[in-house]
Amino acid sequence: MNAYVALPRSINTGKRKVLKEDLLGVAADLRFATAKTYLASGNLLLWGEHKGGEALEAELEDALEKRMGLRTDFMVRSPAQLRALVDANPFKAEALDHPSHVIINFLKVPLPDGDEQILRAANTGPERFVVAARELYLDFPISMADSLLDRDWKKTKRNPVGTTRNWNTVLKLTEMLEA
Repeated sequence: MNAYVALPRSINTGKRKVLKEDLLGVAADLRFATAKTYLASGNLLLWGEHKGGEALEAELEDALEKRMGLRTDFMVRSPAQLRALVDANPFKAEALDHPSHVIINFLKVPLPDGDEQILRAANTGPERFVVAARELYLDFPISMADSLLDRDWKKTKRNPVGTTRNWNTVLKLTEMLEA
């Protein structure tokens, strides 16, 4: 049996409400043997015979739209992929000091060539980031609420399509998938 975490983008913020029951219904619609949710941001843990990857992302997107009329991107990762991200964290000291301000932005696709330099040039604050395969590690040393990073990136038209989870959540999801 394979395990995955499915991370929907921008739900339960504003008018894009998705209940736990709806996410579990999507998992049932796709015939997963077991499914759990974690927190209200839409973290969906799945166990079943699916192959994962882009095909699973597309199936989740279609199933949620069919069930609720809501279309949103899903980013799917396996337990091994999550463990590798945890182990490779370039902000380990910061994650110990202020774990809720260290986040991973799980991207739909890798950043196109040249985008990292454009994003670095647009960053006007103290935030730091490191690009991985399909993730951005970010450290907000002062405050995420006061950060201008998202605004700066939107000006470049290069704001990456993804969804963010703080370090505490990434660790808990990894633990739940590995249990």
